[in-house]
Amino acid sequence: MKIAIVTETFLPSTDGIVTRLTKAIDYFMREGHEVLVIAPDLGVHDYKGARVVGIKPVTFPFYRYRKWGFPSRRVYHILKDFEPDVVHAVNPVLLATSAVRAAQKLNIPLVSSYHTHLPKYLDYYTVYKPAKPLLWWYIRRNHKNADLNLVTSRAIRDELDAEGIKRLDIIPRGVDVINRHPGFRDNEMRNRLSGGKPENKLLVFIGRLAVEKEIHKLLPLLDAREDISLAIVGDGPARNEIEKKFEGTNTVFTGFMHGEELSKAFASGDAFIFPSVSETLGLVILESMASGLPVIAAKSGPTNEQVTDGVNGMLFENEDLKSMIRAVEVLEDEDKLAEMKQNARREAMGYAWDKTSQRLIDFYMDARDRHSTGDKKA
Repeated sequence: MKIAIVTETFLPSTDGIVTRLTKAIDYFMREGHEVLVIAPDLGVHDYKGARVVGIKPVTFPFYRYRKWGFPSRRVYHILKDFEPDVVHAVNPVLLATSAVRAAQKLNIPLVSSYHTHLPKYLDYYTVYKPAKPLLWWYIRRNHKNADLNLVTSRAIRDELDAEGIKRLDIIPRGVDVINRHPGFRDNEMRNRLSGGKPENKLLVFIGRLAVEKEIHKLLPLLDAREDISLAIVGDGPARNEIEKKFEGTNTVFTGFMHGEELSKAFASGDAFIFPSVSETLGLVILESMASGLPVIAAKSGPTNEQVTDGVNGMLFENEDLKSMIRAVEVLEDEDKLAEMKQNARREAMGYAWDKTSQRLIDFYMDARDRHSTGDKKA
């Protein structure tokens, strides 16, 4: 099968979308499929035999943290020359909208996938919040002609369905259970992440540092519990602001980590803390479980699909300090914590990447069949 993937983000960027794509491409190539990736040009032109074509990116003055690819007619010509069996538009917002239009003009089966919940993000940027209805209109336009629209959770599927987006299905979760493993627990890393206080209870957050991640909600917890240390692993546009807010607390900011260092960071805490309610899934939740960490998280639809309260993690009410403190109290119960760690690892073992990637191939074939019959029914 010839697969063209047009994405708003790719290597060397680090996020959940890139992780999902690279794991899928690994599998596609092993299974003998031919893969072409079109992405913002960040210097990567090959990934394990898959050709990566870069489109000149731009940087927005108000978001200098990353570069973006704008819609480009080059995408049409690249796809026309490649003649794919299916086009996958990953998060069609800017560059990937070119894939939507090109697939229609070239009469190629189209799969669109929704990974970033931009309408929810607008709730955190007051100046842009009035634009939410316009943004939903734009999203509906970019998904209405896909043969199949993929999402990452039941909650997001239901929300998009309510907004009038049809032909929806769910991409299964996936995780690397080898490189995310309890065996990477490391005393030196724990000492580093706890700011030299390894005896403290250590909560780990790993992700992009942006307003919508709601990391600031953890500050009252640290003020209330001096025996808790927080490690914030990652970087992003709000890092300076967050560092200032957490100044004087038991918080360590590490910046980005990769490879074995990141595996050690996941495995060396006591629990993973996840305060965001804006995610479409939160891949780091399953990565932390694979690393043997229970998840302490704010309740939201996608998170509730992954974390079973009292079994592999603890759920708390969003923006409710008392509820958060009660959830964190599980760290005091060593027997319960040990049980939850085992349950978390056991849960993750059911989501190997190869199974998820094969399901994506099945979706591509489904889209091809729907396209050939002209089936645009929900």
